[in-house]
Amino acid sequence: MRKAKGLLLIQDGLGDRPIYKLGRRTPLEAANTPNMDNLARNAITGLMDPLAPGVRVGTDVGHLALFGYNPLRTYWGRGPIEARGVNIELKTQDVALRCNFATVDDEMNVIDRRAGRIREGTNALASALSGMVLEGDIEVIFRLATEHRAVLVLRGDHLSPEITNTDPGPASVGEPVRTCQPTEPGLRLAKRTANAINEFVSRSHEILSKHPVNIKRVDEGKLPANIVLTRGAGSALKMRTITERFGLKGACVAGESTVIGVARMAGFDIFTSPRFTANVDTSLEDKSRHALEALKQHDLVVLHLKGTDILSHDNKPLEKMHFIERVDEMIGQLVAKIEPDVYIALAADHSTPCEIGEHTADPVPVLIHGPDVLVDNVVSYGERNCQKGGLNRITANQFLLSLLDLMGFTVRYGY
Repeated sequence: MRKAKGLLLIQDGLGDRPIYKLGRRTPLEAANTPNMDNLARNAITGLMDPLAPGVRVGTDVGHLALFGYNPLRTYWGRGPIEARGVNIELKTQDVALRCNFATVDDEMNVIDRRAGRIREGTNALASALSGMVLEGDIEVIFRLATEHRAVLVLRGDHLSPEITNTDPGPASVGEPVRTCQPTEPGLRLAKRTANAINEFVSRSHEILSKHPVNIKRVDEGKLPANIVLTRGAGSALKMRTITERFGLKGACVAGESTVIGVARMAGFDIFTSPRFTANVDTSLEDKSRHALEALKQHDLVVLHLKGTDILSHDNKPLEKMHFIERVDEMIGQLVAKIEPDVYIALAADHSTPCEIGEHTADPVPVLIHGPDVLVDNVVSYGERNCQKGGLNRITANQFLLSLLDLMGFTVRYGY
């Protein structure tokens, strides 16, 4: 069977709901997107549920599904994915957690879970925490991830990921930092691990509150990153790579540690750069250039953009619309330089409606453009238009399989 190349562009948190000030349109529907629309007119389109209708997912689960995994069988917590994203090789008994630098008041109430989306000085803050030894000879490995995010790995004997979060969550800002506990009573190893987490969080507050980076931030009227909040505990799990399963060579162009972690687990080569900020100021030109370069030596290239999700969480629909228009310009430049026999797919890992400010279960618009796809009657790329498309409503796994089948990389089931 003949083989072809493919480019999958993921706009994180792209899906949205109608917004009054955009004329009851979504940011994608309101945006001027001639290049996405041109792809849609010559593509097969549809709506995609990352996992299943009505199921909300995180960025980690959404990307696991888009990279071909079944998260119901392979998901083991956000922490191990984040650890892979920052190049920490986990040992069997390690427990990894996703973390945020955050701001708390004197009563340990959470003021801002992202410390004002801190970006400067975070390497120095992370270095101040890594290497500490907790009670019971538990070693701390702490490494900066993307912007306000970080990764904590506990290394020692008799540890368990069966513990709760200290992060109270986005709906609980103003409430106290949670005490880490075993997920069920009587879990001895989990109790030991929870105690270690509580010690780490307490010591992080003591160290960070006095750190020169935060003293300077307070003097400048900025929120200090004076504590670390933890969530998503998990341990390493061996699993087969997608590149091995389908016999393809994959590459991922991204600047966000979660996506990089999933891509590494899937066997993809990573193309990244300091100019990939995982925010709206990321260099779209550099990402486009890396994607074109990766296509020369790889079968499937995944190009990830985070800005749409950032603006959604901050309830900035106009800015989201304008960022989508910038992405559309990048797509136009990409299409002009890509060989006509390359399949181009557009997708998102989940919906993040601006006025909700959080991930929802709304399906996302998708399309696959290529030399021999069965083109449907959809004429523009958007949530409402794509629900009329030939792909109908499918899951992320089904969407990826559809793309790989067109590329010639799937295996026939039965004889």
